[in-house]
Amino acid sequence: MLFSLDTIDPKTSARAGTITTDHGTIQTPVFMPVGTGGTVKAIHYRDLYEDSKAEIILGNTYHLYLRPGLGILEQAGGLHEFIGWKRPILTDSGGYQVFSLSTQRKIKDDGVHFRSHIDGSKHLFSPESVIDAQRIIGADIMMAFDECTPWPCQYEYAAKSLLLTHRWLDRCLHHLNNTEPKYGYQQALFPIVQGSTYADLRKQSAEYIATKNAAGNAIGGLSVGEPADLMYEMTEVVCNILPHDRPRYLMGVGTPVNILESIALGIDMFDCVMPTRNGRNAMLFTSEGIINIKNEKWKNDFSPIDPNGTSFVDHAYTRAFLRHLFVSQEYLAPMIASLHNVTFYIWLVKTARAKIIEGTFSVWKDAMIPKLNNRL
Repeated sequence: MLFSLDTIDPKTSARAGTITTDHGTIQTPVFMPVGTGGTVKAIHYRDLYEDSKAEIILGNTYHLYLRPGLGILEQAGGLHEFIGWKRPILTDSGGYQVFSLSTQRKIKDDGVHFRSHIDGSKHLFSPESVIDAQRIIGADIMMAFDECTPWPCQYEYAAKSLLLTHRWLDRCLHHLNNTEPKYGYQQALFPIVQGSTYADLRKQSAEYIATKNAAGNAIGGLSVGEPADLMYEMTEVVCNILPHDRPRYLMGVGTPVNILESIALGIDMFDCVMPTRNGRNAMLFTSEGIINIKNEKWKNDFSPIDPNGTSFVDHAYTRAFLRHLFVSQEYLAPMIASLHNVTFYIWLVKTARAKIIEGTFSVWKDAMIPKLNNRL
């Protein structure tokens, strides 16, 4: 994997770059739709290709390990072949999901012992087994196994967790260097900066990870309930330390406003379930604000779903019709809303990239943010 910086915004730390993988190029800033179990919920891959113009999607090691299982994925030739996706894929290590099983897992130095949320069966995720799993899945970009601390958490716990994450990172890198890709194309590994919301721990983690000379680096453990200003503060601390010439990935972020503010701080890559999860619950993100399409006010609004939208659904259907679908609990409703939202998120980061290249990102961002926060 290669990364080149194309442009840096003159007034902020925003960057436009290009990531090159064996499955294609990715222009940054980029939003990665979340396909946790091999599918971006309620959206056909054809629509992600042709309508949303998604350049990369995200899968999750924990969920894929449990279902359909690594044996099936290896027989298929990896996740790309299994799901029919020809562009790049990034896989989360599964650490966040394992640690969210708070009553069903035990953290030890060797890894995490946990019970499946599906059938209660016992499993172990270690740094080595997670690398092996991601080799079988075949992601272009793999994530190191880390402990994602909750928020809030005590300083002593965050500090202890940080040291564990760093030890696990060293084991991930050692095992990566002693194994080979299974399907004939290269796989990169991103370490993950942790440290909760303690600036000194974030600085310590970023400095440690910067020494690893990885192809890219991620920031984890944010967007877990802390105030947005605190998230931005931690992000800025870390971005000031991580290598300038490598992509920076802010995991699990976020709202459209979060994304624009984080781009301004120097983040290149984003993923979040909000476009699809909120879409399934009748929330639409648009360039003029947020719509709850189930509200009574839309029942006789026969205008397009989003006159400024770039998805075909934005102009093919009306707000009144989409509201009717949701109220009637029709399956088509979450499909339309999810595709609209994912396409909007991708439009947002692509437009941000264009504005960075033009040198007008700061002015555009400041004009966009009040609109994005608006409730229509």
